[in-house]
Amino acid sequence: MIETIVKETETGMEDSIAHLQKAFGNIRAGRANAGMVASVMVDYYGNPTPLSQVANVSAPDAMTLNIQPWESSMIQPIEKAILQANLGFNPSNNGNVVIINVPPLTEERRKELVKQAKNEVENAKVSIRNWRKDANNTIKNSEVSEDLKANLENDIQALTDKFVKIADEHFSSKEVEIMKV
Repeated sequence: MIETIVKETETGMEDSIAHLQKAFGNIRAGRANAGMVASVMVDYYGNPTPLSQVANVSAPDAMTLNIQPWESSMIQPIEKAILQANLGFNPSNNGNVVIINVPPLTEERRKELVKQAKNEVENAKVSIRNWRKDANNTIKNSEVSEDLKANLENDIQALTDKFVKIADEHFSSKEVEIMKV
C-alpha cells in the first residue's frame, strides 16, 4: 500500500504536466495550428460537439487555418461556434471550406498570452501541490513507523519539487516561443 502512494502521486503529477502541455497547445504563438480551435464546440443537430468531430482542420500555411466540414450544411454553425468561442478569429467561407486568417500577434497580445500561460502553470502547480497534500495525508494516517513516514514524505516532496521545476521549464520555453517575433 505504501509503495502505491508514491506511484499514484507521481502518476497524478505527470497528468498535471500533461494537462499543462495540452493547455499550452491551445495558446497560439505565431504559427497557425489545428490546436487553436480544438476547444471549439459546434452545435451539431442540437448537440454540442467538438469541431474535430464535424470537420477536418488543417493549416496550409503559417497564417491560415482551413476547416473542411464533413457536411456542407455545417459551414454556418462552424463559423458561429468559432465566433462564440471568442478566440479572436474572424472566419469566412468559400462555400466549401471555413477559412481563418490568423493575424500576426501584436506585442500587447503576446503579453496577454504570456499571462495566460503563466496562469496555466500556476494551475498545474496547484494540482501538483494537491497531489502532495493528498499523499501526505494518506501517509500520516497510515500504520507505519515514524521513520518510514518521514522518508515517504521526503520522497513526495522530492517529486513535488521535480514536477514544479518541469512546469517552470515548460513555461520558460513557452514564454520564449510566444515573445519571439
